[in-house]
Amino acid sequence: MNHDHDDRPQLTAAQAAAVLNPPAGRNGGDLVVESLQGLGATTVFGLPGQHALGMFDALRRSSLRYVGLRVENNAGFAADAYGRITGEVAPLLLSTGPGALTSLAALQEAAAASAPVLAISSQIPTAGLGGGRHGYLHELRDQQASVRDIVKSVHTVRAASQIPSAIAAAWESALTAPHGPVWVEIPQDVLLAETTLPVVSAMDATPRELYPRPELTIAAAHLLSNAERPVIIAGGGVVRSDASGKLRALAEKIDAPVVTTFGGKGAFPWEHPLSLRSWLEDRHTTDFLEDADVLLVVGSGLGELSSNYHTFRPRGRVIQIEADAGKLESNHPALGIHSDAREALADLLEAVERREDPAAAERVRTVLEKVRVRIEAQELTLEQQVLAAVREALPDAAPSFWDMTILAYWAWSAFDARRPNTMHSAQGAGGLGYGFPAAIGAAAADPTKPVLAVSGDGGAMYSIAELATARQYDLPLTWLIVDDGGYGILREYMTGAFGETTGTELARPDFVALAESFGVPAVRTSPESLAADLGKALAAPGPSVVVLPALLRMFEPTHL
Repeated sequence: MNHDHDDRPQLTAAQAAAVLNPPAGRNGGDLVVESLQGLGATTVFGLPGQHALGMFDALRRSSLRYVGLRVENNAGFAADAYGRITGEVAPLLLSTGPGALTSLAALQEAAAASAPVLAISSQIPTAGLGGGRHGYLHELRDQQASVRDIVKSVHTVRAASQIPSAIAAAWESALTAPHGPVWVEIPQDVLLAETTLPVVSAMDATPRELYPRPELTIAAAHLLSNAERPVIIAGGGVVRSDASGKLRALAEKIDAPVVTTFGGKGAFPWEHPLSLRSWLEDRHTTDFLEDADVLLVVGSGLGELSSNYHTFRPRGRVIQIEADAGKLESNHPALGIHSDAREALADLLEAVERREDPAAAERVRTVLEKVRVRIEAQELTLEQQVLAAVREALPDAAPSFWDMTILAYWAWSAFDARRPNTMHSAQGAGGLGYGFPAAIGAAAADPTKPVLAVSGDGGAMYSIAELATARQYDLPLTWLIVDDGGYGILREYMTGAFGETTGTELARPDFVALAESFGVPAVRTSPESLAADLGKALAAPGPSVVVLPALLRMFEPTHL
């Protein structure tokens, strides 16, 4: 068989000499970092360990910037945030056994939030693989089995020549919609062994585009063009695909009210006349959505939080645009369109006919007024005051990262994110400890903007070690810790369900003194001075901590 090589890149004499005479002293770890550089990576996160030292040694010979955190799970959260903010792959370098396993909760969050994290883990030496009990340090019978249920794909390396292809395949998988975490596993001896392979170059890992099928676009456009009461639910897929502009254009073309999910915050302008905002845990909003004769769901699986804890029962036709095929019709029958949100909205925008509904904005105002009255009746002035102070202090373009804490639950429904891709939380997997290490990842991605992390005192204790990281890299981030002396939301849940609490009350440190011991400026604030103190901290260079002693309460749920 003849192959036409006319389009093959032609090497200069110098390039050819470099290929034939690669520099001495390279090992499998060099192939890892050369592959990452060839694919466009600039920053890697991680934590060294014995079996992974070949990768970390190779970092010295590369142009990659290394951001090292103190706990593997926190390194995973930082990589998750870097991927969310940039839309690029975030490499995460891990060691074997305990190091690999400690990252799993962060990878679950990356999977739930579709963050493109490329975890590259070492493995015990090749001689110990296969499930035998050889007694190597960190040995697991099947390390991959621990991650297969979490990540999108697993890529196994057993020889140095496999490294570039495995990393390229993983990179492509991470960036193919829906984005997500992927796993590459390389034994210690492969990473350490000297290699004479040429320096990796001309890497290619182009993600597959995910376009809607045209007959489904036509059907969806017909339903929307002829609807009497169309409504749009915009999820995180709109943010991830950078489709907020197309979403707004479509909503305005068909006069459809828009509600954003907690993962889709910022996808639609908060103050727009058609904006239902994010009050998904409110029965007034749920009733409005149920009354739609055509409901367009974009980039959301309508999971527990987006469906008011599965009390939502749509009565009209549902159109669901979703890049994750597993989420199509997983909760409600729909015209399911397997597509990237941006591509599907672009096609719909061309295909729908303009419809005008002067009453749409008035119906939105009516719903928001009902919500306002319901919340006002609960006398939750402190909570609204604190959230308003955070909004006042935070610059519009500054990203914020919210841990699982009562103020974050308020923010899901009531915080104006103002811009897409600026508000992120751990609401996908729901694990504690996300906020501060995620803010580190975002600050590493763009050190020109201040970054805000919000935690409760319970969640903050998961991340204290990363104060050292923030100081070491002098990152521009502010950590707001709301100190209520325990796991506040669990205190509320247990009191409501059982009349008393167990395990929710916590001893904790003096967070101000603790932060200062790391060389991080800190201040104790009050609800009245929060806006000023937080604004001052965000405007200052480097890391800072603001501690707010306050006992916040949640608004009453409507799903019970």
